[in-house]
Amino acid sequence: MVLPMALLRTAQNQPMMVELKNGETYSGVLASCDGFMNLHMRDIVCTSRDGERFWKIPECYVRGNSIKYLRLPDEVIDMVKDEPQTRKEIRQQFKGRARGRGRGTAPGGGGRGGGRGGRGGGEGASGNDRGARRAAGGGTGDGAGKRQRG
Repeated sequence: MVLPMALLRTAQNQPMMVELKNGETYSGVLASCDGFMNLHMRDIVCTSRDGERFWKIPECYVRGNSIKYLRLPDEVIDMVKDEPQTRKEIRQQFKGRARGRGRGTAPGGGGRGGGRGGRGGGEGASGNDRGARRAAGGGTGDGAGKRQRG
């Protein structure tokens, strides 16, 4: 089974004919393609939908969703690399790669947003001991630690 995107990638720098949904045809060399089946072609002969008018175009871009069908030489199909056939083969290709963020063992729990708790960083992250922390920090009422005007 030949997958369409593998076929298109193999067809690069090969002649092809594209018929659009509006009936126009473009015959030329495929320069490149992307995942949306958009095509960049060179040395094109464009034929009108009624087949009576022709234009020679040095290069053009064809949007993938306007394509009705493509015609490729038979040699291109023979050139297509052997693509993985089953899901199991596809999974084995990606085996061992890191996926997603995971739940790392970094301090703070890893991932987005760090670990639980808000301010502070340690024991008593529930926030109920704020007063105790203030008192322990030398809160004698003498204004130490406060910005003084002057």
